[in-house]
Amino acid sequence: MSLYADLPATFITGQALQLGIHPRQLYSWRDTGKIIELTRGAFRRADAPAATYPDLLAIAYRAPAAVACLLTAASLHDLTDDIPPAVQIAVPRSGNRPRISYPPVEVFQFHAETFDLGLDSVEAAPGEPVRVYGPERTVVDLMRLRRRIGEPIALIALRRYLSSPAARPGELLELARALDVLGPTRAALDVLESA
Repeated sequence: MSLYADLPATFITGQALQLGIHPRQLYSWRDTGKIIELTRGAFRRADAPAATYPDLLAIAYRAPAAVACLLTAASLHDLTDDIPPAVQIAVPRSGNRPRISYPPVEVFQFHAETFDLGLDSVEAAPGEPVRVYGPERTVVDLMRLRRRIGEPIALIALRRYLSSPAARPGELLELARALDVLGPTRAALDVLESA
């Protein structure tokens, strides 16, 4: 039982094996409900505090380089009412695309040079942050991929962002410039600010 107590709240199979836990014991704990399998190879102790975003937590353990983006990030920042059918994550274009069957995931590959721009984090479970793009980067990415995601979604996110007391339009435009979508973002910003 002391091996169980040595496990962190969320862990992967490799961490359990390093502690000397046999795979048979690990799966016995899963089958009896002592641990919960978040996704293949990632677990959470049943006695750990509840995770606010268990899907993001699972993906962070399966794909540590991934960042929650687009609609997933927009919903975290309250920039949309749309709930994506899959967790949307970005990975660097130079890296491998993670293959995760559960939770459902939609993978986007972003340029490695601009990948870390606007990076933020959110606490998926107490004391366990996961990477997510901040509100400015999220709005800019939605504008950048508006033909794929939907222009109305991008404009609603921009409108909600601008109505927030924490809005920083200057930073938004700097990110838009860096991500080569300054023209459409500035035009949309001008229209929304004049309305």
